[in-house]
Amino acid sequence: MSELASKTCVPCKGGVPPLKGEALQALQKQVEGWDVVEEHHLTKIFKFPDFRKALDFVNRVGEIAEQEGHHPIITFTWGKVEIKIYTHKINGLTESDFILVAKIDALCK
Repeated sequence: MSELASKTCVPCKGGVPPLKGEALQALQKQVEGWDVVEEHHLTKIFKFPDFRKALDFVNRVGEIAEQEGHHPIITFTWGKVEIKIYTHKINGLTESDFILVAKIDALCK
């Protein structure tokens, strides 16, 4: 398990700036395959051999999201799941976003 995946998401109450620049790049290096889009959100597409496996993955991601109290945007269709995440309170990225994606990646290992 990665160091990020062993942490717990911290609820954001707002009033903090979103991650930018080097701080953002340092965290991105720890989550393979996730794209940082316009320093605003993280996104990744997962592929599966059928609808059932995609749905099972979505349900497991949902369980982690509930446990962490941090909820991504999930879009899925036959054999494909796209996850997008950012911290809504600050309209940008925090360490908790990277913690959640590390936990999601751990599902695939």
